[in-house]
Amino acid sequence: MRRLFEIDLKDYDGCTKVFKRPSARAVIFKGDKIALVYATNEKYYKFPGGGIHEDEDKREALLREVKEEVGLTVIPESIKEYGSVLRRQRSDRDPNTVFEQENFYYFCEVEDKAGDQNLDEYEKDAGFMLVYADIDDAIKTNGEYKSECYFNEVMIGRDKRVLEMIRDEILKKGSN
Repeated sequence: MRRLFEIDLKDYDGCTKVFKRPSARAVIFKGDKIALVYATNEKYYKFPGGGIHEDEDKREALLREVKEEVGLTVIPESIKEYGSVLRRQRSDRDPNTVFEQENFYYFCEVEDKAGDQNLDEYEKDAGFMLVYADIDDAIKTNGEYKSECYFNEVMIGRDKRVLEMIRDEILKKGSN
């Protein structure tokens, strides 16, 4: 899979451990709107998806995570690789640890009907909900996002940048 970009804060001098948490994320369009997770309490957008378990491949994780976070069922044969983003920074949980996350983005289609979410506690606390957003509105909202937790700002900045790349590629195709 092609690397879209890297985020390396180089803020981890002296760290002796590395925690790797790869993730799979869905890029889903419905007409001219994009399916995103909206965090109602923190006011940001993110791509549906999350961590890949050790016993899963990327596509299995994508199916599971999209179902859990937004209740949508991904059509497996529709999955197409888009690209990955590698993120490295000091962990927000252990100051002696580098957090390394490769985020794998996939275009995919979903079944029409959404089911129930199955959220973790932190996702419930954030108020995660499925929305079909205007991509420019999502980019603007994420660009204005501020948090007491810089770790979260880096994550939301990553998804803002991926949204911009997708928008720019769609506009480029539309003008050809």
